[in-house]
Amino acid sequence: MYASAHKQAQPDTNSALPRYWPFLFAAASGTAVANIYYAQPLLDAMSKDLEIPLASIGGIITVTQLFYALGLALLVPLGDLVNRRKLVISQMLLSAAALAAASAAPGRMMLLASMAAVGLLAVITQTLVAFASTLAAPGERGRVVGMVTGGIVIGILLARTFAGMVSDLGGWRAVYGASAGLTLLMAWLLSRILPSNDAERTSLSYKQLVLSLFQLYAEERVLRVRGVLALLIFTAFSTLWTPLVLPLSGPAYALSKTQIGLFGLFGAAGAWAAVRAGALADRGKGQQTTGLALALLTVSWLPIRLIDHSLAALAIGIVLLDLAVQAVHVTNQSLLFAVKPEARSRLTGGYMIFYSIGSAAGSLASTFLYARYGWQAVCMLGAAVSALAFGYWLVNRRVPEA
Repeated sequence: MYASAHKQAQPDTNSALPRYWPFLFAAASGTAVANIYYAQPLLDAMSKDLEIPLASIGGIITVTQLFYALGLALLVPLGDLVNRRKLVISQMLLSAAALAAASAAPGRMMLLASMAAVGLLAVITQTLVAFASTLAAPGERGRVVGMVTGGIVIGILLARTFAGMVSDLGGWRAVYGASAGLTLLMAWLLSRILPSNDAERTSLSYKQLVLSLFQLYAEERVLRVRGVLALLIFTAFSTLWTPLVLPLSGPAYALSKTQIGLFGLFGAAGAWAAVRAGALADRGKGQQTTGLALALLTVSWLPIRLIDHSLAALAIGIVLLDLAVQAVHVTNQSLLFAVKPEARSRLTGGYMIFYSIGSAAGSLASTFLYARYGWQAVCMLGAAVSALAFGYWLVNRRVPEA
């Protein structure tokens, strides 16, 4: 149905790109996605500085994620319509401005507005993933997407470490100021290598392009199934990471921001899982990878719930949870990119809307539960959502992989 409305030329830019381009894409994607995770280890500092109640502090993460979802619907589809190089550079410059505004926010409302803009513009990550899938050779697409997604995983994990260290040195505002500078640097580096004549351009109008997202939902069962899995796994992901700073900074451990941020490094196995899962998807083993990862995700909450007794158990749980989430995530994306090559940006945006809704729901629910009922209630929610994801996969595992 879309074939007549698209130009199907394959990009001829691959040979002109330096060999290290996937690594730069990974670094830029990691830098962009980190912007929506910096707040997680800073929630208690923000709460004290701006006098935001502890039970509602998770709303900062929720607003960021909801506007991220809005950007997925309104901005990511532009990658199928306009020159991706110009889109990437312009959004990164605007993102730097939003980060600078967040670092100078004098009160709660200004911070929320700035974080909304940060979330809206952070979707450049997904534009880069779709761009990378277009530039990669078909036989290497899963591996390249896995590499870029691995950069995203590292960005998510190092966001907490970076935020903790910088916050201990200069306060939470310094984190967003430093990120603004880093974003400008990445924009300059990308401007030096991104091809200006990327192909696969659509002839649809912008309105038709956005509305076609809903048509893709109706037509592609793979998108619906993989989207629901994304919603569930990232609900579980945010259920762990958003409130984790609260017990670790509490009286029992009284860890510094730097120490709390270091827990993100335990999830570094997720970066390996992302690359490995992409390679398995290339070999037609996406369903097996998904099932094993979701079972692992459910089991991970057993050691996570032991936080009051053992930080080592918590670290093991973090490794298992991050590995599982990223394995499912990159498998989802690799399978989706094989569906409609001419609509990769829209497929990415449509899929990631589920991710953003799940992240927002997990952040809001987990901070509320922790404030009211404590860490065990948080773990019960995470385990229930993870088990639901595994059950949903069992019911829908016969969906074709491409």
